[in-house]
Amino acid sequence: MERMKNYIQNNQILGFCAIVSVMIFFAPSIGQGQELYDLPKKDVKTRWFSFENLQGLKGKGGMENKGAKGHPADAIKAGETQVILETEGAGVVRRMWMTISDRSPEMLRSLKLEMYWDGKEKPAVSVPLGDFFGAMLGEKVPMENAFFSDPEGRSFNCIIPMPFKKGAKISITNESDTDLEALFYDINITTSDADLGDVGYFHAFWHRDTATTLGEDHVILPKLEGNGRFLGVGFGLNTHPDYGKTWWGEGEVKIYLDGDSQFPTLVGSGTEDYIGTAYGQGKFVNHYQGAPINDVEEGRYAFYRFHVPDPVYFHQDIKVTIQQMGGAPREKVKAMLVDGAKLVPVTVSWPEGFLKLLEEEGASFENAPKGWTNFYRSDDLTTLAYFYYDKPSNDLGPLASLEIRQHK
Repeated sequence: MERMKNYIQNNQILGFCAIVSVMIFFAPSIGQGQELYDLPKKDVKTRWFSFENLQGLKGKGGMENKGAKGHPADAIKAGETQVILETEGAGVVRRMWMTISDRSPEMLRSLKLEMYWDGKEKPAVSVPLGDFFGAMLGEKVPMENAFFSDPEGRSFNCIIPMPFKKGAKISITNESDTDLEALFYDINITTSDADLGDVGYFHAFWHRDTATTLGEDHVILPKLEGNGRFLGVGFGLNTHPDYGKTWWGEGEVKIYLDGDSQFPTLVGSGTEDYIGTAYGQGKFVNHYQGAPINDVEEGRYAFYRFHVPDPVYFHQDIKVTIQQMGGAPREKVKAMLVDGAKLVPVTVSWPEGFLKLLEEEGASFENAPKGWTNFYRSDDLTTLAYFYYDKPSNDLGPLASLEIRQHK
């Protein structure tokens, strides 16, 4: 009985510590580590930006229609840009919420979300709006994780803290040929007269490869020089029909850090392993890892991983990639080759051995024992990298064309 009592007490303490650690990470202050009950410093102020107070000014909210809900939403016509946050001085974006009248895959990929810090002309974030909030396949599903939530599949919420020192600007551009009839939103920030010190600026990078090249790793984050923290990544995958329902997730995530060249410092053991599950991948949504969409019949998958409890820091440079690799029994792989599927066998494993086809002298796939075969394959893969960086803008390329974003 005493042992059971101690077990319960210990687990209660562990649970409490876990809750406190999450609260500290998302502490509602300019600085880090402030307790929820701490009174704010006099220079710290809360401001909300929306169509009811587009400039976030004190005492200027809800003025239209004599305060009776005069401007809750607005349209973004085809080709137009709507600035939804513009402010000067230091502060932190605490929360973004929005919803739109057209949540089709086409519109979610056509709306370009951009974020600018400290007056820079080049955005730190330039991504499709839907993908940014986790709709990596253009499909909205109810979900909640550490950074994003969509309670009923109709809204967009983000609580990643985004600091700025001299100012911030966030905009949405409608790059479709269809008017967006309604955008509802609010962005919640805190401002301060104090120096924020050494903080990282929030950045994001979107990349889609509609047909990955056999044997070439898909680039999640191109090489970036500087200091920062890789925060995580969202994935969207449409598998090629030539591979049927064979397993697609043998590819390893590789993170090259601080001078790594040919080989990375950090490497995983498989795609589903990277997001914390194993031996295949089903549908699940956890705090820092999940797979909101797992459509085996249609070959459509969306999943994510956030490095919060396991930080990935870089001091000199960083590059992040993933292999596009699948697996199946050897006879199935042989049959796919006969049918013309594009693939390259790389290993064969069986209870007594593991054959490395790409490096072992004389290794032959045709003569290999029957066993599980890993092979390079070509699929439609989209990724969105989230990271903090010591500069308010980056040297990464512009957002891909609408043609690539909407490719089917």
